[in-house]
Amino acid sequence: MPRKIPVEGDVTQIGEVRTPPVARVPDPVRLFERRAQRFEFLAGPDGIGPYLGFLGRVAQAQHAVAMELPEPVAPDEANVSRSLEFGMPPLDRNAFSPDAEFMSLSEKLFGALEPVEKPAAAQTALETIRNSSEAEIAAIVADLMADAVPVERMAEYGYVAAALQLHFARLASTLPEKQLKSVGDGACPSCGGPPVSSLIVNWPRANGSRFCSCALCGTLWHHVRIKCAICSSTKGIRYQEIDEGPGTIKAETCDECGCYVKIFNQQKDASLDAFADDVGSLGIDLLMKDTQFRRGAFNPFLLGY
Repeated sequence: MPRKIPVEGDVTQIGEVRTPPVARVPDPVRLFERRAQRFEFLAGPDGIGPYLGFLGRVAQAQHAVAMELPEPVAPDEANVSRSLEFGMPPLDRNAFSPDAEFMSLSEKLFGALEPVEKPAAAQTALETIRNSSEAEIAAIVADLMADAVPVERMAEYGYVAAALQLHFARLASTLPEKQLKSVGDGACPSCGGPPVSSLIVNWPRANGSRFCSCALCGTLWHHVRIKCAICSSTKGIRYQEIDEGPGTIKAETCDECGCYVKIFNQQKDASLDAFADDVGSLGIDLLMKDTQFRRGAFNPFLLGY
């Protein structure tokens, strides 16, 4: 069972710098390359190992397409400046609808996924998505942006989510990193999306600082420790982990909003990936189902938990 960790434990150690960067925008090529490598490491023949292996191949396809595509066109500078001025995310996910660029990128990714080894059900889902109309894709995108996905269609939605991740990571990479600022509790400063998890980083100039990772665009944003990643409350924050675990992965729970978000410690394991390890640590989610806390983070490949 998960066990509580006192807040005065090592999870609260102060970082080595007083003012870490507000945000780090992704390098799409490196983001998906690293994710694929981590999934490959986590994969195995037992349990969810085969599923992790499949997700690793999806990340490999995302990486391959990112390598092929030309440099992304940056969003309109005036619109970005206006969003930053009024504390809004420069990439408004809620206003996004599939355009020609996204549909082209999606088809490239789906084509790259066609020869990938996968279960029969996953192949059927891919065929369904490739034969879907633009209106049907738009409806799926709207559901994903609202974090409202029917579990029975998880495979179909997962393919579209993979395309959205690639599209938004490319757009986020063009943003003025040093100008990004907070846009609200539990929201990515680039696109306004929810976190997939959080990391205690081992960066040279921010070692020991905590960053949330966007489930959509991959942007990392600084978030003070012992502060809920969803509602920003500092009351009733506790940590739980699997008994006799390595201490690199914990569930941070919040009594105020009743949510939990995983926190990964890269100081203890530099290879931890905010997205891949969120899926790989499904055991924590299964154990947390026996508590009063619900997942506050979003992962399109970990639906139903």
